[in-house]
Amino acid sequence: MLTDVMLPSFPDWFRFDPTGASPIVAVAALLLCGWYVYGAIWMWTHGRRWAIPRTIAFILGCALMFVIATFGVNRYASVSLTALMFQQITAMTVIPPLLIAGSPGRLLLRSTPHHGAGRLVLRAAHAGLRSRWARALLHPLMPIAIALAMFPALYLTDLISLVMATRVGADLLLAFFLVAGIVAAVPLWSSDPLPRAPSFPARLVDIFVEIQIHAVLGLVLIRAGTPLFAAYATPQQGSDPGYDQAIAGMLLWTYAELPLLIVLIVCLSRWRSRDRRRARVNESHEDAELVAYNAYLEQIDQKSRPR
Repeated sequence: MLTDVMLPSFPDWFRFDPTGASPIVAVAALLLCGWYVYGAIWMWTHGRRWAIPRTIAFILGCALMFVIATFGVNRYASVSLTALMFQQITAMTVIPPLLIAGSPGRLLLRSTPHHGAGRLVLRAAHAGLRSRWARALLHPLMPIAIALAMFPALYLTDLISLVMATRVGADLLLAFFLVAGIVAAVPLWSSDPLPRAPSFPARLVDIFVEIQIHAVLGLVLIRAGTPLFAAYATPQQGSDPGYDQAIAGMLLWTYAELPLLIVLIVCLSRWRSRDRRRARVNESHEDAELVAYNAYLEQIDQKSRPR
């Protein structure tokens, strides 16, 4: 009976719980936020423009990183599939767009001094951006490969139970969620110049495939009559594992799909804007050619008139 179900209270997910923190992600969030704020302040104090909305987006992304790594949701992720799915979706589809919207690469290039240690940092950044690894990670098929690896391969094989069996495995998995989410999101969200810029049709294919992957896995979790994962098959604090699993599936159908729908709208809008810019450029070229042709005809007409 659903009335007997006792899942971990949702407000408990957002209570600071340092005893169950994931140190890798928590420290990374603090370091990234500190570096970004320092870079933004350096830009402003040196009279250079840097957008405040970008700064807010990046800081918000770092704050969410810290929350999912140090608050109660991280501790509950080992006993509740709903908490784990919420944490994973946040790490893979919510945080990366916020970090990318902050344009950290552009800030690094503009705020790093071009002498001393800063020169070495800039050289390393340029080398990494132009490397084969960067082009491989930005391949149009990479977001699809990551979605397949992080959802069907991780859950439909019950590999998630093996990984979540240890604290180290859970911490490394959360860090991998974030890295994989950023790699998958850069081709879809980034507006900065990239060594490999996927076409808009390729981006749309990526989005549609990811939406279908979430929908299929969510349906499997919702419709399964028994718990699918050994690590989450034992009732915790009187909770029903089947109900907890169904709620996790609903998160895939709702919470995981919303960012993809937003990026779909953004992608279509950018595609339309690019086509309009190209149309204006072509129109201006055609107008210039028409003016030149009319001037040429007028010149011929003047030469043909009797004097």
